[in-house]
Amino acid sequence: MTAFAPAAAWMREPDIARIVGALGACRFVGGAVRDALAGLLTPDTELDIATPEEPPEALRRLEAAGLKVRTYGMDHGVLLAVGRTRHCEVASLRRDVETDGRRATVAWTRDWREDAARRDFTVNAMSASPEGRLFDYFGGRADLDAGLVRFVGDPERRICEDVLRVLRFFRFTARFGTLPGDPASLEAAVRLAPLMESLSGERLRAEMLGLLAAPDPAPVAALMAARGVFRPILPAAENTARLARTARAEARLAVAPDPVRRLAALLARPDPGRLRLSTAEAERLQALAEPKPLDRATLHREGRARFLDRLLLAGGDEAGEALLAEPPPPPFPLKGRDLRARGVPPGPELGRLLRALEDWWIAHAFQPDRDDCLAELERRLG
Repeated sequence: MTAFAPAAAWMREPDIARIVGALGACRFVGGAVRDALAGLLTPDTELDIATPEEPPEALRRLEAAGLKVRTYGMDHGVLLAVGRTRHCEVASLRRDVETDGRRATVAWTRDWREDAARRDFTVNAMSASPEGRLFDYFGGRADLDAGLVRFVGDPERRICEDVLRVLRFFRFTARFGTLPGDPASLEAAVRLAPLMESLSGERLRAEMLGLLAAPDPAPVAALMAARGVFRPILPAAENTARLARTARAEARLAVAPDPVRRLAALLARPDPGRLRLSTAEAERLQALAEPKPLDRATLHREGRARFLDRLLLAGGDEAGEALLAEPPPPPFPLKGRDLRARGVPPGPELGRLLRALEDWWIAHAFQPDRDDCLAELERRLG
């Protein structure tokens, strides 16, 4: 056991102190412990707590302390304690009784090591007491310091318990690890990647977008493509060089990473494979697959956000960056009613003429005013 300083800061939060006081024996677990040790803790990092008490008793204690509790995950041993400013998941210690690659049947335990042994990676199996002691049964802190993402126990067995761990291995490697990583874990993930065909599109989407949100996912994506990991779920994930170029451009222009933009960069065609994207995400992929010049017309018609996507997918472009730095133009001065007032009948020809006039206005750097545009309309109507 070693010291874990962040526990003292967490215990100064009134909501956390109330939850811990209600539960008695408990520890902080999971991502917050890992992120604190990695120096990646943020104010919005989720804080999870584990307790040896079974769910009904944990619920009784929390409610007796006047806390609101949501019980939507109670069958799986998870409660949500709702404080005034902080919500925390409270999980009862568990051991796996049966797994089928997608879900597990669990039983309760009071053994902290047994609960830690069911977690996926050593870096996620650490826990810390409210008094500030770190418990690390499987060498997670040393692995974190070494940039090593390693399964707890036998990698193949852990993947077969939950096949999504294949993608999780690569996501955590992209965020915390260095390549080539743990050989046994990597080889198991590659060998069992075809099992991911059994997973739901929603779970695959969430994990894949999480991977692409890493600061620089390109090296790990290149490894995945080279070893065939994408083939069962995302066969169009071939353009790892463009993903790397896009990530570099985001960093150079100080633009926040966007996983959907990065997915568009990675795909050789707008095919999300088995990922169940939202309608907006799928439409964005489709739009970005259609080439457009980085000029004023594209900026005006598609808007700044979509133009920025295209700019970053191209790896940056001085002329495009200069256009994006210009102040937004005024609205186009003419409407369809202006053309109808001058005798142009409704229909496709009106739309073509209106677009041609807008092209002329854009080509003149948005400078012509309404009178200028009407004069150009008269000239075209002869």
